[in-house]
Amino acid sequence: MNTQFETLLSEVNRKISDLEFESSAKNLYDPISYTLDLGGKRIRPVLTLMSNLMFGGTNEQAISAALAIEIFHNFTLLHDDVMDHAEIRRGKPTVHKKWNENSAILSGDAMLIVAYQHLSKTNPDKLPLVLQVFSQTALEVCEGQQFDMEFETRSDVTASEYLEMIRLKTAVLLGCALKTGAIIGGADENQQEAIYKFGELIGLAFQLKDDLLDVYGDVSKFGKNIGGDIVSNKKTYLLIQALHHANAHQKEALNTWIKSVDFDRDVKIKAVTEIYNQIGVKQIAETLMTEYYNEALNYLKKLGLETEKTAPLLNLAEKLMYREF
Repeated sequence: MNTQFETLLSEVNRKISDLEFESSAKNLYDPISYTLDLGGKRIRPVLTLMSNLMFGGTNEQAISAALAIEIFHNFTLLHDDVMDHAEIRRGKPTVHKKWNENSAILSGDAMLIVAYQHLSKTNPDKLPLVLQVFSQTALEVCEGQQFDMEFETRSDVTASEYLEMIRLKTAVLLGCALKTGAIIGGADENQQEAIYKFGELIGLAFQLKDDLLDVYGDVSKFGKNIGGDIVSNKKTYLLIQALHHANAHQKEALNTWIKSVDFDRDVKIKAVTEIYNQIGVKQIAETLMTEYYNEALNYLKKLGLETEKTAPLLNLAEKLMYREF
């Protein structure tokens, strides 16, 4: 990563590690500390700080909002894990497995409130708009999660529906992070909207990359076993496109694997991946990902800023696009 990213990442990690919850309700706050200590890429808070700096702000002005966005993001993961019955998050037991479901729900609720507490420390003249953007985004993330849950029981999910779901569940928070930093840094309204669109489009490309890595990633670099989406029949862009473009024989084979209850994990992954290869869904996904990326770059140009100011953000976008994990 670039030097600015590493510097800001260190600052974010330091601030998160310094968070303390002074209360006798230890069992409410311990799961919050545990969740935040699990780490992660911290892309969202760093984007907030990068955007703020790009428009002439300082870290001190935006760090509370950056922490709010990261705390909110982790709150969504905590509740997602309960809904998905996930047992592992970043190599450690999920909160509802380490404690219990009630603790996970309540601690998640508290995290959302803590996020708003940090957000409220934003400069008063910027706070109303920052609150508006954050709250709208928070609702949209919930909408995305609702669609994702509904897709689990549907066999007719379209590509456009899937893309709208990942826009809401993933991409809007990247847009929010960048727009929040821009607002605090003093960007004008057109710049705020352009940087939001940049983040949203990068977020869409980011999620498509995740879909691709889950099937085609290098296990040694990806950090977890590949093929999890195939095993769980997750409605990813790859599966949706495969079902859409498959011939009769391929569609029958895919549906057989989707309906199978008793199967060998490796055999299923190999068989479905082979069908993906025959259809060419990897290339279809990569083409769309590139389209999103190029459109995002156009919005970056609309900011009207010197190249040296946008270079760190462009560098980070490239890293996200071509990452292997």
